[in-house]
Amino acid sequence: MKFLRKIFDNAHHALQKSEKTKKYFPLVDAVDTLMFTPKETTKNGAHIRDSIDLKRTMMTVIIALIPCLLFGMWNVGHQHFLAIGSITTDSALGELFFDKFLFGAIKVLPVVIVSYGVGLAIEFIFCIKNGHAIQEGFLVSGMLIPLIMPVGTPLWMIAVATIFAVLIGKEVFGGTGMNILNIALTARAFLFFAYPTMMSGDKVWVATENLATVDGFSGATALGHLATTIADKSAENVQAVTSMFTDGSFYSLGNSILGAIPGSIGETSVIMCLLGAALLIWTGIGSWRIMLSMFIGGWFMAYLFNLTAVNAFMEVDPMHQLMLGGFMFGLVFMATDPVTAAQTNTGKYIYGFLAGVLAILIRVVNPAYPEGVMLAILFMNVMAPLIDHYVIQANIKRRINRVKVKTA
Repeated sequence: MKFLRKIFDNAHHALQKSEKTKKYFPLVDAVDTLMFTPKETTKNGAHIRDSIDLKRTMMTVIIALIPCLLFGMWNVGHQHFLAIGSITTDSALGELFFDKFLFGAIKVLPVVIVSYGVGLAIEFIFCIKNGHAIQEGFLVSGMLIPLIMPVGTPLWMIAVATIFAVLIGKEVFGGTGMNILNIALTARAFLFFAYPTMMSGDKVWVATENLATVDGFSGATALGHLATTIADKSAENVQAVTSMFTDGSFYSLGNSILGAIPGSIGETSVIMCLLGAALLIWTGIGSWRIMLSMFIGGWFMAYLFNLTAVNAFMEVDPMHQLMLGGFMFGLVFMATDPVTAAQTNTGKYIYGFLAGVLAILIRVVNPAYPEGVMLAILFMNVMAPLIDHYVIQANIKRRINRVKVKTA
């Protein structure tokens, strides 16, 4: 480690010698701060010493995402071998385990590399142009972007979406900590509206490598199947879809919690999301208030649909409804973004509850858009400052009234 420390010190010294090379200081400093704790300390004024900083916060979130990433690699391979008929839905999940994981890694890792490569390149360009140190905010966004994309998304689309998200979603607002929208969801929203055929349908969720698929196999997600019951209310279609969600079927509650179903790369496994949630709550990085209130809001909305069910989508059990799609992934990793979420404790409850309500409302009511988590969270990102404003104003008004009572 002393050898590496000496290399970085020499590089810093060499860059400071000339005005032409000084502007490239952020490039070396970024790697330096990633590998070593910065030695700068506060010299004057009141301050609090704490072991947590932005780098450690971002790295903790990345660690929390690793279970979703690893399971996503396995599931990409699992869905692939199901599609080509090498295994069946009755096969043991451990069958061809390494083949599944290797195939999934080959498909997923390039997406991660492109996301990080393009995003960090833009970060470096802005750091050099503006003359400030690199900010670690994209470390998490660079991992989230691949995990919320279908495996069939072309790499050039990932690159374009990342560029859009970093430039329009963050840099125009002033960089890390100033954005009003979640960066990763901004990238997904851009692709969904710019290239809708590559973000929906039956074929984008499973990597079949252009091989012949098994007769009758569909790569549609669980929510995609349920959405057909709104447009096609024929008894045959409704019966065919609902039978897929019974105990022991492909989209059963147990299999939905496990996550061995089609979906975006990292969103399908509830178990992996909960492992990440446990780490984020334990470290104090993720807000349990937002997670709990969003879960309650989603369950409440699903329960209301159960009471007034007019189609098979509304009839899905509330708990089963929350285990499908990207609800749990969005609840744990997206809604809790400390920059774009509500900041007050009361505001977090309101923010999370409304996000859960809107997510289920959008997914069930709109058959053209069966996954509502993305739009729900983005909408609540915009509303978060307003929620905090009214919470603060209510607290101020309550304190003023309390003072008036004491002085009366």
